[in-house]
Amino acid sequence: MWRAEAFRSSAAAAVRFIYLSKDGEENYPGNVKVTVTYTLTEADELRLEYTAETDKATPLNLTNHSYFNLAGSGDILDHVLYLNADQYTPVDTTLIPTGEIRSVVGTPFDFLHPMAIQKHIAEITDIGGYDHNFVLNGPAGTLRIAARLVEPNSGRQMEVWTTEPAIQFYSGIHLDGSVAGKGGVAYKKFGGLCLETQHYPDSPNHPSFPSAVLRPASRFRSETLYKFSAK
Repeated sequence: MWRAEAFRSSAAAAVRFIYLSKDGEENYPGNVKVTVTYTLTEADELRLEYTAETDKATPLNLTNHSYFNLAGSGDILDHVLYLNADQYTPVDTTLIPTGEIRSVVGTPFDFLHPMAIQKHIAEITDIGGYDHNFVLNGPAGTLRIAARLVEPNSGRQMEVWTTEPAIQFYSGIHLDGSVAGKGGVAYKKFGGLCLETQHYPDSPNHPSFPSAVLRPASRFRSETLYKFSAK
């Protein structure tokens, strides 16, 4: 359970969540104090700000697993997606990265030019769709655009900006209708997607990946911004 603190300014409303993960919890070392602040602004933005401190070196990879469907119902296959990523990290059949960093150019993972999700998704036969980590262009630690999602019928648009080095695009391949959501609607395959800003998955086992280890002398900071508009 996280402790919550709500607060408000003239242009935004926010809630800050605070949690202390004690040394040894889920076998992770260190007493890790984490804060996550969600801010809703008058500019139709949802800002997520993370901080963390530890007293022992520990792997740390914080993200947000919200599902989005800008149509409000149906599937997300006709959504048009742009990802600011020249490279991605291939995975094995268990969805663990192999350690390779591969170019997206000429592959079904090339979202450098906005593309409908359904265009090449059937070509990803090993896992049945997208659930992959994309290496974002630009220096980590700098707030920059990571993704842009457009639902063509309604014109709704969402941009994702982040200071993180990567983003996970998950196309809802494991939704099977067994979970009912708002209004009792069952969440079926491709019923929603996630755009999760993050460090590379399985980083401790791949020395070529950027380190995801937080050390006592450092303070973890991260910001992700979801911007909503209509075209």
